[in-house]
Amino acid sequence: MAEWDDVRRLALALPESDERLSRGLRQWRVKDKLFVWERPLRRSDLEALGDRAPDGPILGARVEHLVAKEALLADDPAVFFTTPHFDGYPAVLVRLDRIAPADLEELVVEAWLARAPARLAKAYLDSR
Repeated sequence: MAEWDDVRRLALALPESDERLSRGLRQWRVKDKLFVWERPLRRSDLEALGDRAPDGPILGARVEHLVAKEALLADDPAVFFTTPHFDGYPAVLVRLDRIAPADLEELVVEAWLARAPARLAKAYLDSR
């Protein structure tokens, strides 16, 4: 469904956002704070997930808090997942090729709101 160009378009449409490469992987930041990023599975992830390890592109996304993380994981486990590396951390992993475009847009905006400075986030919300 979604592709990296969709992530790029959505992320860069948000105020004060930029794209960077880190170790050859794309990441998007607001005021130097990471909000969504390309996150291929590492060996430890593959070992932890076993047969449940997905193929395809993986997007990492910040969420507002751990309750939001748990809600996403429970809501659609075919799309959202996590690994032990992210235990206790407000972020989810997303099967990019399984997320609907509208859900991707909501996820990117929510990730941006979770990381943007309060004044910038308020101005953005007020403008909508």
